[in-house]
Amino acid sequence: MTSSVPPGGSAAGAETIASAKSIVLTGGAGNVGRVLRRALAGRIGAVRILDIADPGPLAEHESWVPADITDLAALTAAVEGADAIVHFAGYPNERAAEDILRVNVLGTHNVYEAAVRAGINRVVQASSNHVTGFYPRDARVGVEDQMRPDGLYGLSKCWGELEAGVYFEKAGIRTLAIRIGNAGERPFDPRGLAVWISPRDLAQLVLIGLEHPDIDCTTVYGVSATDAAWWDNSVATALGYRPQDRTVDFAAPEAFQPKASPLPQVTDHFQGAGFCTLNHDGAVRRRRVWRASSPSSVGDAS
Repeated sequence: MTSSVPPGGSAAGAETIASAKSIVLTGGAGNVGRVLRRALAGRIGAVRILDIADPGPLAEHESWVPADITDLAALTAAVEGADAIVHFAGYPNERAAEDILRVNVLGTHNVYEAAVRAGINRVVQASSNHVTGFYPRDARVGVEDQMRPDGLYGLSKCWGELEAGVYFEKAGIRTLAIRIGNAGERPFDPRGLAVWISPRDLAQLVLIGLEHPDIDCTTVYGVSATDAAWWDNSVATALGYRPQDRTVDFAAPEAFQPKASPLPQVTDHFQGAGFCTLNHDGAVRRRRVWRASSPSSVGDAS
C-alpha cells in the first residue's frame, strides 16, 4: 500500500485515498472507534487499538494494547514506534466535571505529551460539533468563528483543539481536529439530517488528516453531504474532502418527523440541541459579538 493525499476532485476519487502509516487508535473499542476501524480496513497500514475495553475481534492489520489514556507512562509505551495517533478516546457526553477533566482533558493532554516523547508528529483528533453548539440553527458557522461550547463535554473539545495549536507551535505536531456531527448508524431525527457523517466519509477525513501536507493545527467539520448544513466546511473542501454519502439517503423515516423535546425553545433553537438543555433555565439569550467598530448580535432574544 502506498500513501496518497486527496485528489481534490470528485467524490469517486475519495475512494483512492489511503495511508501506509501505522497508527495508534485510542478509543478503538468505542462505538465510533469500531465504525472507523471497519471503514479504514484495506486503506491503512496497521492499527494499534489502545483502549481499556476489549475491542472485539481483530482484523489482520489490527492489534490491541489495553492501556488508559490517563496513565501517561503506559500511553507513552503504547505509542512507541507508531507513525501517528488517531485520538478517539474519551467520554462522548456530559459527565461530572471531575470525569471530564480526568479523561477528556488530561487524557488528551497525555496524548500530546506521549507523541512528543515518542517522536510522533501527526495526530488526528475527534473533536465535536458541540464546540459550537450554542450557535442558533439559522447561523452558518465556520471553523474560524468563536467557539460556543454547549456544556462541559463541548468545553473539553475546545481544550483539545486549542492544545493542538500549542503543540504545533512548540513541538511541530500536526493535527487535524474533526468536529464530528453524529457518527451513529443513520440519521434518526431532523437534527441528524444536518449533522450526520457516514463511516466512509469519516474515514476519508481521518486519512486526509494522516496524509495531507498542509495540515498544521487544522479544524474541519465532520459531516456528510446535506442540503440542511449548518456549517461552512470550506476548509475540508480545500483539503480535498469530497463526501461520498448524503444524509438524506440514509435517514430513517422518523428523521422527517418533528421530535418532541424538553425545553423546545432551547433544543430546537440551538445547534447543540439536547446538550444545551442540561441545567438550562429555559431563557434564550442574545449574545453580542463585539467588533472594532460596533457590536452585532448573533441569535434571538427571548
